[in-house]
Amino acid sequence: MPGMPTDAQYRFLEISRVGRLATADAKGVPHLVPVCYAVMGDSAYITVDEKPKRTDIPLKRIRNIQENPAVALTVDRWDEDWSKLAWVMLRGRAEVLDAGDEHDRAQMRLRERYPQYRTMDIEGLPVIAIRISRISGWGNLAG
Repeated sequence: MPGMPTDAQYRFLEISRVGRLATADAKGVPHLVPVCYAVMGDSAYITVDEKPKRTDIPLKRIRNIQENPAVALTVDRWDEDWSKLAWVMLRGRAEVLDAGDEHDRAQMRLRERYPQYRTMDIEGLPVIAIRISRISGWGNLAG
């Protein structure tokens, strides 16, 4: 089924802790940021959190998604022993969820996955939902 990680990819995504979210604006200018994420079914989720940010305009990643919803999320493992190198890339279209059941389930899963979120007031903050359309990967996913 397109958009669903294989068992090996899913396990790799579950044990990995950080991904890199790539967005681009309407002119195609790229923007890349490290993010915390959770994968549920055929979607990946990233929340905006309480770390200090400007509040007068939305984050660049949010503005980019509103202009150009094509995104990629790459999760990788680096090691000096190159036999342990691996990565998984999720591509798809993103949307910003401001509220609702899916938003709330994503926030709950992100809190389960990252203890740091448990003390943050993230309930009312946006969630980026990536509708996975293509998955690729390489390397020793079992590590």
